[in-house]
Amino acid sequence: MPILLPIFYLPPISWFSVFLQEDAQIIFERYEHFPKQTYRNRANIYGANGKLSLIIPMNHNGTRLLKEIQTSTREKWQQLHWKSIKTAYQTSPYFDYYEDQLEEIFKFKSTSLIEFNLNALKVIQKILKTEKAYSLNSEFFKEPSMLNYRDQFSAKSETAYQMEDYYQSFSDKYGFLEDLSIIDLICNKGPESMTYIRTIKQK
Repeated sequence: MPILLPIFYLPPISWFSVFLQEDAQIIFERYEHFPKQTYRNRANIYGANGKLSLIIPMNHNGTRLLKEIQTSTREKWQQLHWKSIKTAYQTSPYFDYYEDQLEEIFKFKSTSLIEFNLNALKVIQKILKTEKAYSLNSEFFKEPSMLNYRDQFSAKSETAYQMEDYYQSFSDKYGFLEDLSIIDLICNKGPESMTYIRTIKQK
């Protein structure tokens, strides 16, 4: 079953429930026009004041094709994002265990948004102890023949996926925040993350 998936930055947990389907043949979309305010360049984590969006700043060079999108080199966003993640998760049960691996994501040198996101995915796959294969598409189809998930995950509305509550560092304060970045699940559930991902269903 071929599935067309968008390439996200530290994707939400629901994205992984699709990506890691055993019978799915994953194809990543790289020829779409870059849609703003999506998970392609943002990830949501649980900060001390509730939900916190980490947004990768773009280098506005006129291009709209995702595969040509460059990240800004003027801002030290990699250091800032890593600092925010450390501050948010340093008291979580598994942060110390995965800290060195997670930090590697932000040491990666590339101004290509796709390259950065795919390298981050490689690191996350290692942490999850999975080696899900994928391919990149070679052209854009407005109505692709495969299952199309390009618009399935919205950064602006509630998740379309059902997931059980799990302990989060600040849930005593603000309650359970669902479908945050995979970083949240890894830091709080550790080795149980894969089992949790497999329980997720669409509403």
